[in-house]
Amino acid sequence: MRVLLINPHYPLSENPSPPLGLACLGAALEAAGITVRLVDYVVYPYTRTHLARVLEDFDPALVGVTAVTMTLDHALCILSDVKQTAPHCKTVIGGPHVSFRAEQTMQHCPAIDFVVFGEGDETLPALARAIAAGRHPAKVAGIAFRSGGTVETTGPRPLVKAIDSLPTPARHLIPVGRYRALGLPVSMITSRGCPFNCIFCVGRKMAGSTVRRRDPRRVVDEMAGLAALDFRQINIADDLFTASAPHCRAICREIIQRGLSVHWTAFARVDTVTAPLLAELKAAGCSALSFGVESGNAAMLRRIRKGITTEQACRAVQMTADSGIAPQVSFILGLPGETPESLNDTLHLAERLKNMGAQHGFHLLAPFPGTDVRENRHQYDLQILSHRWQDYHANRAVTRTAAVSRGMLDHIVIQWEAQFNQWLGELKQQRENGGNDERVWPLTHLEHVVLMHAWMMRSVIERKGIFPRPASALSDRQGRQQLADGIAHDSGADAGQIDRTLAYAVERGYLTTEVSKGRIVWKWKND
Repeated sequence: MRVLLINPHYPLSENPSPPLGLACLGAALEAAGITVRLVDYVVYPYTRTHLARVLEDFDPALVGVTAVTMTLDHALCILSDVKQTAPHCKTVIGGPHVSFRAEQTMQHCPAIDFVVFGEGDETLPALARAIAAGRHPAKVAGIAFRSGGTVETTGPRPLVKAIDSLPTPARHLIPVGRYRALGLPVSMITSRGCPFNCIFCVGRKMAGSTVRRRDPRRVVDEMAGLAALDFRQINIADDLFTASAPHCRAICREIIQRGLSVHWTAFARVDTVTAPLLAELKAAGCSALSFGVESGNAAMLRRIRKGITTEQACRAVQMTADSGIAPQVSFILGLPGETPESLNDTLHLAERLKNMGAQHGFHLLAPFPGTDVRENRHQYDLQILSHRWQDYHANRAVTRTAAVSRGMLDHIVIQWEAQFNQWLGELKQQRENGGNDERVWPLTHLEHVVLMHAWMMRSVIERKGIFPRPASALSDRQGRQQLADGIAHDSGADAGQIDRTLAYAVERGYLTTEVSKGRIVWKWKND
């Protein structure tokens, strides 16, 4: 039995990380004795030709694709191409979007054979085994399938209570070298579940209201493994890492006891942090905490059932900054009942928190399937303006309220983006004037990342980085120049930027060479 897992394209601007969910599914499949391959179109270019080559080479019986709302259209395109290329393959899709729109999605896309609801760690291996044995899928809990001209669903599968029983995510299936080269963090979890019930989020519905926690020793075992992969940052992707102070402290003490040196970030709530807890987080390597404050208006916070106050937000940010951990704060604009006055309250709070040392960001409400704000939108002052799923990236408005238009919401985010671009422009001017390398590094690093990602998505290194082996070995500088000359016409950058980015990638070991069939071949490390 062979299963192909596919990660659809996700924009670099959204800071993607190695696909943790697919790594978990890959590990569960491998533990069940199933052969798995993972193709990641976030860091590889997608073409039907490439997909067809993978299908012919691997010959899977089942092809699975994950998707969030924003990536759904690309995921469906991939599944349609799978069916046209290899009609014998069964197809399955999972993720939060289809978990709440299974029937509609299957009716829209005939190429889908199955939908997996919620957590797939047990469901996907069970489905794969049923397909391998030729059994009808009706006895596999947690799926939707086709029956004649209709879509049927099986009963819900209970959530995995003992999440320590699950295998370590199969990151060997992922092209981690490419993510590392792009400076993107690697994600892991220490728990599943969210005890809160915000109207704009599906976390509670997907992972349950009871928080299921991992053994701190196993958490730090995984952290140590990720540190060995040379990622600069680990992101703890729990819905709420600080939900249990004793669990946080146990993890921190395990890290410190082992002498593990690692930088990590996490998500927190402003009402769950204290100065003593923050001190332990800092000592264990926590470099940043992200707080979802959402609004600066007290009535809005009550309406969205956030359960916090602006005073708590200010105290938490100040304590976090004082501890030496970088506070990061996010806001959602365009929530139900939004008014110009509530927007101003949010902007004022954002500025106040910025003055306390917090970085802040704005997102526009995206009413995802499964959220209370979408399912019960007629109970709120909210009009949904777009049902094109690719618009649900939270950077431009897809909703409006009676008092706040789409244009008003977009204007705030566009201004914020303009301020960021102005900051980059100031860094560029400083660099041109011989400014300090450390101060202008954010701009320089961004330029490296954008160019390297362009090389990845155009297969530039793979196409242009093959040279006859010279009689005498080239120096590092000569070899790099040879590559620079080879990729010059495909890079979309000037010679100076190409040389700087190649030097950066080679010096840090992101690009390496090997000798194959008498030729020098450049490649991304761990590809």
